Amino acid sequence: MKRIQYLFLSIFSLSLVIVAVILQQTGYQGVSFMPCPLCILQRIGYLGVAISCLLAAGIAPLRRLFHGLALLAAGYGVAVAGHHVWLLLHPRESCGIDPLETWINQFQLANHLPWLFKADGLCSAKLPAILGLQVPEWSLLWFSVLLLILLITFFRKS
Repeated sequence: MKRIQYLFLSIFSLSLVIVAVILQQTGYQGVSFMPCPLCILQRIGYLGVAISCLLAAGIAPLRRLFHGLALLAAGYGVAVAGHHVWLLLHPRESCGIDPLETWINQFQLANHLPWLFKADGLCSAKLPAILGLQVPEWSLLWFSVLLLILLITFFRKS
């Protein structure tokens, strides 16, 4: 991939995190979108893709390494978002109190940047759909697109 393409993927991933924070701060259709533990883990996946792609754009000799790290971050995001969508489809599997919440909220990032990394919501909560999809479904879609792009371009000769 070219430098500009890495920059685009980085900005795109970062913009998805920004949209999530805006939904958290302002809500949608009068409903507050508080992030659950799986939402926070997905944000970390998007930030992993963004940082890896930014480093791939900036450090040409290590481009393939950072491309691989972005690929791993996108695969991680697909797994977390897929589990989140599964929880939405099977709400009885969630007890309402997520043990991940306590674990995630103990990280220094959650203490220093609570508006970005503090988990307050329930993973199985049904929130208003945005253009027909729940937020975790959108996240699974975009992680899948990122994974596909990164996977195809990883094996393509430059």
